[in-house]
Amino acid sequence: MHDIRTIRDNPDAFDAALRRRGADPVSAAILSLDETRRARIRDAEEAQAEQNRASKQVGAAKAKGDEAEFERLRAHVADSKAQLAAMQAEAADLDRQLRDLLMTIPNLPLAEVPDGKDDSDNVEIRRWGTPREMNFTPVEHFELPGVQPGMDFGTAAKLSGARFVVLQGAVARIHRALAQYMIDLHVDRHGLTETWAPVLVLPEMMEGTGQLPKFGEDSYQTSEGWWLIPTAEVTLTNTVNGEIVDAATLPRRMVAHSQCFRSEAGSAGRDTAGMLRQHQFEKVEMVSITAPDEGLAEHARMTGCAEAVLEGLELPFRTVVLCTGDMGFGARITHDIEVWLPGQRSYREISSVSYCGDFQARRMNARFRPEGGGKPEFLHTLNGSGLAVGRCLIAVLENGQQADGTVRLPAALHPYLGGKSVLGADGALG
Repeated sequence: MHDIRTIRDNPDAFDAALRRRGADPVSAAILSLDETRRARIRDAEEAQAEQNRASKQVGAAKAKGDEAEFERLRAHVADSKAQLAAMQAEAADLDRQLRDLLMTIPNLPLAEVPDGKDDSDNVEIRRWGTPREMNFTPVEHFELPGVQPGMDFGTAAKLSGARFVVLQGAVARIHRALAQYMIDLHVDRHGLTETWAPVLVLPEMMEGTGQLPKFGEDSYQTSEGWWLIPTAEVTLTNTVNGEIVDAATLPRRMVAHSQCFRSEAGSAGRDTAGMLRQHQFEKVEMVSITAPDEGLAEHARMTGCAEAVLEGLELPFRTVVLCTGDMGFGARITHDIEVWLPGQRSYREISSVSYCGDFQARRMNARFRPEGGGKPEFLHTLNGSGLAVGRCLIAVLENGQQADGTVRLPAALHPYLGGKSVLGADGALG
C-alpha cells in the first residue's frame, strides 16, 4: 500500500511511475477522495469541540439553577451528538474508501527496472552452465520411460480433476529429496531459519501480502473463510503483521517448505501437459524482513541463494530482471531465474525473487524500532522461491536423461537417495 503523503507531495511522479507499469494514473481520484475525507475529519473535530463547549455550558446552567437554559442547552447537546456521530461515520467511511482504493494500486518500480510490456522485454543479467549437447532428441519429463510409472496424471484426474498429479515410487522419492536438499542448503549454508506454518490463513493475511482484494480469483477460499496459501510468502511475511520489532533482530531470514494452492485462473490452455503448472504443488520459499537500508543488498543475496540451488544440482540457468510490465503486483524489482528444460528446448521460470520495499509492511502495519530510538518505521520485505520443487524435479529429470531412457541424477541428491544415482528406464532407482 502507498503512503498518501508521498502522493500528495508529488502526484505527477506517482502517476508517471504507474504509467511505466502500464497502469492508469490515479492520483487525481486519490487526492480528491483524500481532500473530502480530510474535510469531513475537520468538520467532525470542530463539531466535537463545539459539543464539549456546550456540555460545559450545560453544567454551568445547572449550577446557576437556570432550568430553562439548562433544558435548552441539554437538547442542543443531544442534537449535536447525533450530528457528530453522523459526521464521524461519514469520515470513517471515506477513510475506508481511500484505504480500499490504495489497496488496489500496484507497487512502483525502481528507476533501474527496465521499461517493457511483457516477458519479451525482460533483460538477462547472467547465465550459469551450458546446456548439455545430446546425441538424441530429448523428451519432456512426462515422456521419460522411467518417469511414467511414478507420475500418474490419470489417477490424479479421477481424484481431483485436471492439473493435479500423483507421484509414486522413485519419482516421489526424488521429489522429496529435492525439497530436503533445498531446505538443508538454505539453513546450513545460507543461514535461513527453517519455519513450518499453516497453509490456511485469515483474509487479513492475504491482504497483507497483496493477494487480496485484487487477486482473489487466483486462490482458493474454504467455506469457513480461511484461504489456502498460494505460497508460504503469505505466512512467513505476516509473522510481523501488526508488530513493532527491534532493529537488533533484523534482518529476519526465513525458509519454509510447504504445499501451495493456486487456481491458475489466468492460465487457461497454458502448460496443460505434465506437471509444470499445477493447482497443488510444493515450494521452498524464502522471506526476508529488513530495515530500509538493507533491502537492495538483501535482494541480491536472496537471488544468490536461489541460484546456488541450481548450481548445486548442476542445472543450467539464466537470471533476468523483469521489465515494468511483467512484474508482480507487490514488487519494486524482481529477478526471475529460468532453468534450462531440454524437452522444451527453452529456459523456464523456476524462481522469482522480489523486493517489495515498505509496500507490504504498510498493508500489515509492520514496523521496527530504530536502535538509536525515535519513531517506529515501516519494515521492508522480500520474498523468493528457493525453489519450486515440482519444476526442479522436471529440470533434474529432463537434464539428466540419457539415450537409453535412464536418468542420471545430480551428485548433490545421492545422499538423500541412499546413495542411488540413476533412475532406471524401468522406474527404479539404482
